[in-house]
Amino acid sequence: MKRILLATVAAFTVTGAWAEYPEKPITIVVPFSAGGPTDKVARDFAEAVRKPLGNATIVIENVGGAGGTLGATRVAKAAPDGYTLLLHHIGMATSPALYRNLQYKTEEFEYLGLINEVPMTLIGKPTLPAANYAELLKWIDANKGKVNLANAGLGAASHLCGLLFQSTLKVDMTTVPYKGTGPAMTDLIGGQVDLMCDQTTNTTGQIEGGKVKAFAVTTPKRLTTPTLAKLPTLDESGMKGFNVSIWHGLYAPKGTPKAVIDKVNAALKVALKDPDFDKRQEALGAVVVTDARTSPAEHKKWVAAEIDKWGPVIKAAGQYAD
Repeated sequence: MKRILLATVAAFTVTGAWAEYPEKPITIVVPFSAGGPTDKVARDFAEAVRKPLGNATIVIENVGGAGGTLGATRVAKAAPDGYTLLLHHIGMATSPALYRNLQYKTEEFEYLGLINEVPMTLIGKPTLPAANYAELLKWIDANKGKVNLANAGLGAASHLCGLLFQSTLKVDMTTVPYKGTGPAMTDLIGGQVDLMCDQTTNTTGQIEGGKVKAFAVTTPKRLTTPTLAKLPTLDESGMKGFNVSIWHGLYAPKGTPKAVIDKVNAALKVALKDPDFDKRQEALGAVVVTDARTSPAEHKKWVAAEIDKWGPVIKAAGQYAD
């Protein structure tokens, strides 16, 4: 009886200690430079989640470098008090396979919920002699060993999508890495490279302007935006099961009290229903997550499934970083 009573008192004390959370500013670490897609998502999310957290002060800290691993490491090693959080994209699932000397493990985080998903598009240079996806496949087949595929660097969304595209198609292309989407897109528009698979946040404007050719989207269902609605999915075009989106989730250091996790998760769910946040995400070409993956448990399962999905693809390509 005494043991049960002591345990109950201890649990009450821990919960009570966090009843007033947050009592000081919360830092959300973005493991990429300011101005990029993930930074934009983080700033929009911070504004939406601030109110349900009691009008908390939220600071965005950009800790870029090493494909997002420096910022993730900073949070993994931070005090587990709920005042240092991480907003990361698909790199949370791909970095374990991409980096030989990763300074953290995915087990060193508490999972707080998924936020959004960003579809991707398969695009080509404007002079590519193919008007649709079927013609593109014929062109690729006729030019085996000559096709090159641009990406924004190791671990970038365009790199990952390109790897899965080649793996599913069972065709090797010459991968051309750039230091960012900007220079990669410039060379694609200029015809120096043939293809690229990148986020709608980076491609929609170029497609609208007729500067590149668009062949397909990477999600299981067609998109509804006016510019992309007519594009077929890769799945319906014959690449059954092909599904790539760049998702963003929220994390805390391992050991963060459950009372804090519950409070942040509850605020996250309210933020994702904010009409202004939804509009801002739609403007980015992103889709706000509304399913069970907004819960910590389902978020964790999702990341585990993504690790299982991407690990073999990355290892088969043999493209690693130290």
